[in-house]
Amino acid sequence: MGKPTGFLEFERLSEAYDPVEHRLKHYKEFVHTLSDDNAKVQGARCMDCGIPFCNNGCPVNNIIPDWNDLVFRGAWKQALEVLHSTNNFPDFTGRICPAPCEAACTLGINAEPVGIKSIEHFIIDKGWENGWVVPQPPQSKTGKKVAVVGSGPAGLAAAQQLARAGHAVTVFEKNARIGGLLAYGIPDFKLEKTVVDRRVAQMEAEGVTFKTKAIVGSKDLPAGIINDAAEVVSAEQLDKDFDAVVLAAGSEVPRDLPIPGRALKGIYAALEFLIPQNKEVAGGKPNPINVKGKHVVVIGGGDTGSDCVGTSNRHGAASVTQFELMPMPPEQENKALTWPYWPYKLRTSSSHDEGCSRDFAVATKQFIDDGKGNVKALQAVRVEWKEGKMSEIAGSEFELPCDAAFLAMGFTNPVGSLLEAFGVDKDARGNAKATTDGAGCYATNAAKVFAAGDVRRGQSLVVWAIREGRQCAREVDAFLMGTTTLPR
Repeated sequence: MGKPTGFLEFERLSEAYDPVEHRLKHYKEFVHTLSDDNAKVQGARCMDCGIPFCNNGCPVNNIIPDWNDLVFRGAWKQALEVLHSTNNFPDFTGRICPAPCEAACTLGINAEPVGIKSIEHFIIDKGWENGWVVPQPPQSKTGKKVAVVGSGPAGLAAAQQLARAGHAVTVFEKNARIGGLLAYGIPDFKLEKTVVDRRVAQMEAEGVTFKTKAIVGSKDLPAGIINDAAEVVSAEQLDKDFDAVVLAAGSEVPRDLPIPGRALKGIYAALEFLIPQNKEVAGGKPNPINVKGKHVVVIGGGDTGSDCVGTSNRHGAASVTQFELMPMPPEQENKALTWPYWPYKLRTSSSHDEGCSRDFAVATKQFIDDGKGNVKALQAVRVEWKEGKMSEIAGSEFELPCDAAFLAMGFTNPVGSLLEAFGVDKDARGNAKATTDGAGCYATNAAKVFAAGDVRRGQSLVVWAIREGRQCAREVDAFLMGTTTLPR
C-alpha cells in the first residue's frame, strides 16, 4: 500500500452532513463528499492486510484495496476505472449502500474500519466532475435483441452490460420514470434523481432503448403498488420480438398488517407515501398524503421505515414514532463473534437523528376509529422473545395517538402475474426460481427467460441487485453467442 503505517497515523473521517434544521427544509442531498486531501488520508488508512476481506464482503467484489491506494496517490481516473470494472453504478452504492465491505474490513477488528463507502462516493463524484464517465458503445452489433423487464438497479446493470456486448436492448418500465425504486422509492434527500437520470442518458448513448408506462403481463396489480402504465405488453409479444428476456422487476408486494382497523383511512403501505412524494419533488402533483401537524407511526424498523421517518419530518409532522417487532439490538456488535460478517447492532440513520421516537419489541394490535372512518390512535403491546418465539407481556398494553400510519415491514414477493405470464416456476417464497451458479444459472424454466435481482432473490440491497444484473447479463450473452467476454 502507498502508506503502510497510515492506519496507525490517521483516524477515520466521516462525510459531513448539513445541520438538521437546514436539511429539513428541502429534499436535496445533504451529505458532503470528502475533499481531495481528506480522501487521500482515508485511502491511506487501508492496510496491507494480506487477505482483503472487504473484497468478499462487497457483493459486487469491488477491488477496494487497489482503488484505496490509487486515491492515496491522487490517481483519481485510474481509481475510477478500477471501481467501474466491478460496479456499473458506484454513484448509487456510494450514496445508499449500507457498506457490508466496511463490516468486513480487517482494520475494523479493533479500530474504526476504513471509510470505504465515502471513498467510493468521492471517486465517482470526481469522475463526473471531470467528465470521465462517458458512454461506452459497442464496437460492433450482434444482431441479437434482448428485453429487460424492470428498470431498477438489476435491470439497468443487465441492460448496460448487454448493450456494451453489442446486443439491442429494450428496457420496459411500468412507471413514468426510469430507475425503479431508485427513482420512486428512495427519497431525493438520500439519492437525487439527477444521479439516476445521467446514468440513463449514458445508457441511451450506448444504444439502450427505454419504454416507460409499459407494463408486461397484466395491469392488475396487488394493493399498494403504484402503476403509471398506459400500455400492456404481453409475454407472447416479447417472446416473439426478442431473442432473450431478463425479468428484473423487483419484489414489490408489500407485507400487510391484517389487524382490526386496518381498513381505516390514514393507514398506508410505505410506498403509497414515498412514491408520490418523489413525484412531487420532481415537479408532479402534490403528494395526496400530507402529514403536517399529524402524529405519525411508522411500523417497521428497516430502511423503508427510516425513509418514511425522514419524509414525515420534512412534512412537519407533530410527532414521529417508529415501532420494531424485534428487540433493540446492542449499540456495539460482538466483533469477535461476527467479523467479517454483517453484524447485529443498533443502526441509527440520518432520518432518525432528525427527530423520531423509536420503540422496540412492540406488536401493533389494532387501529382505533375516530368515529368517522379515520384512524386516531393504535393499541400495541410489548413482546418478549425466547428461543425464537414471540409472546406478549401481560399488562403491557398501551395506546398511542396516530393520525397516519405507514406499514414498512418489507416486501413478500414479486408480482405473481408477471411470472405466470411467462410460465416461470416460483420458489417457496413466490420468487422466480433460478440458480446463481453453474451451467444455466439465472435461466428460468421458461425458454430464453432469465431472472435477476429481487424478483429472483427476494427483497435485498441495491448492491446485490447490481451484482445479479451483471452476472445475469453474462449468462444471457453466453446463451445468445455461445461464448462471452463479459465479467462475472
